[in-house]
Amino acid sequence: MWTSLISSSWLAGFTVCLSLIISIGAQNLYVLRQAVQGRHVRACVAWCVLSDALLIAIGVAGMSQLIAREPTLAHHLSVGGALFLLAYGLYALWRVAFAADVALQGPAAAQRGLLGVLGTLAVITLFNPHVYLDTVLLVGSIGARQEGALKSVFVAGAACASLLWFALLASAGRRMQHWFAHPLAWRVLDGATGLMMLALAWWVWSGSQAPAALNAA
Repeated sequence: MWTSLISSSWLAGFTVCLSLIISIGAQNLYVLRQAVQGRHVRACVAWCVLSDALLIAIGVAGMSQLIAREPTLAHHLSVGGALFLLAYGLYALWRVAFAADVALQGPAAAQRGLLGVLGTLAVITLFNPHVYLDTVLLVGSIGARQEGALKSVFVAGAACASLLWFALLASAGRRMQHWFAHPLAWRVLDGATGLMMLALAWWVWSGSQAPAALNAA
């Protein structure tokens, strides 16, 4: 009985987290770019997994209930996430139009040390309010329904899903290194990134306006 409950909680955390993080967001694209360049990939994967686990644990511990009771806070997070995605998308499109070929391939980024790479990744992760909606609110609210110690099992399952995804992403980046030997490939990647970020920004913004309209009515 107890073994069955543990397995069920772990699988719930694994499947819920995996279903949410399998998307092309700002954090995923940064890790992919580092993997293509072959710079500090393991450290990036470790950071992403640890930050996901910590944010989900915070949500499971009760933050998700707080956000659910405060719809205004969730609204502000959504708006902030939309603005973050908009800025990231516009910057990617700016690189397509104006960055020199040498900047696209990233020698400056390649020369950056571990702290510089992780610092940028931390900003992309922690200053993106949409991350908190996914990890703290959505995954955390599901994990909060688990009983007692099973909450920790749920978080462990979610962390395993995060590890699997980012390990696969890093492996895919290494396999694509020969494709990105030409600057045009970087322009295509940045163009696709910019368009996806703008689409996500519109989606998040639209979703944040619907509850506000209902409250106003």
